[in-house]
Amino acid sequence: MKAVVFEQFGQLPTVQTVPDPTPAPGGVVVKVEATGLCRSDWHGWMGHDADIVLPHVPGHELAGTIVAVGPQVQRWRIGQRVTVPFVAGCGHCPECASGNQQVCERQFQPGFTAWGSFAEYVALDFADANLVALPDDLDSATAASLGCRFATSFRAIVDQGRTKAGDWVAVHGCGGVGLSAIMIASAVGANVVAVDLTEQKLDLARQLGAVATVNAATSANVVHEIRDLTGGGAHVSVDALGHPATCMNSIRSLRRRGRHIQVGLMLGDHARPPLPMDRVIAYELEILGSHGMQAFRYQAMLDMIGTGKLAPQQLIGSRIALDEAPLALTQMDRFDGTGIAVVTRF
Repeated sequence: MKAVVFEQFGQLPTVQTVPDPTPAPGGVVVKVEATGLCRSDWHGWMGHDADIVLPHVPGHELAGTIVAVGPQVQRWRIGQRVTVPFVAGCGHCPECASGNQQVCERQFQPGFTAWGSFAEYVALDFADANLVALPDDLDSATAASLGCRFATSFRAIVDQGRTKAGDWVAVHGCGGVGLSAIMIASAVGANVVAVDLTEQKLDLARQLGAVATVNAATSANVVHEIRDLTGGGAHVSVDALGHPATCMNSIRSLRRRGRHIQVGLMLGDHARPPLPMDRVIAYELEILGSHGMQAFRYQAMLDMIGTGKLAPQQLIGSRIALDEAPLALTQMDRFDGTGIAVVTRF
């Protein structure tokens, strides 16, 4: 099969011919029909993830059709269209037993703990506990775009943030994660303030439901603007970028007893940012992470997509070929363009 492979961290990947994968006893092999490019893949390529063993095939947002099934798999068969959370739980550890597969102690992550979906085929372990069947009317590109950014944002807004109608939600960073969060928060009835450095992205944020925007490149004080717009601060604030500045702004823009959700990865030099713990204590703030979403929670998200309350297809910015993925991956730190890039031609 063809696959995007990098043999050294930080060096340009290449498209190579590599052996087709075979399923683990409890796994399947999926013919990839679409796979999204995510900044998490860029972090992996840069060497920020200790799970990656070289040479490596990245890619963790995917949709496709099962073409091989391991002997222990009971729930799935060849020919079914599926996607999978980017964190697949083992199904046996205490976290999985409590329904928290997204923080499984022995998690399987395509594109990180194993070769990923920037390829014609991908092997997925722990299939019975993690695969998600796709509705017939959901195209593969849209389904692939759910796997990391959209699902993580759904859990951040709905489950971790406990966002309700009428809440003020601040979203810092209008890339794929941020735009997903804006759409989801708007769908549940919240008032969203979007923050970014470019008017192009803020325009898209308004189209997706933001009721107010703040341009951090021209604002005299992002925190003060958010607090003025929201009448005292956001109930929920999301750092969708993953930077010490956006993390700090997110926490400081909260009203008393507000909730900060960290979705944007903070790795490398940004892994341990300073936090305003005086404000956290005085305001009784909650500091929460959001790391993927369990497979059993996908149905709620898919139901909202089916009824038209959520339209993740609007977030797809470009559809590219596998041959274009290596260069696109290396440029993800530039934050160019709007929306999500998805590989749809193999």
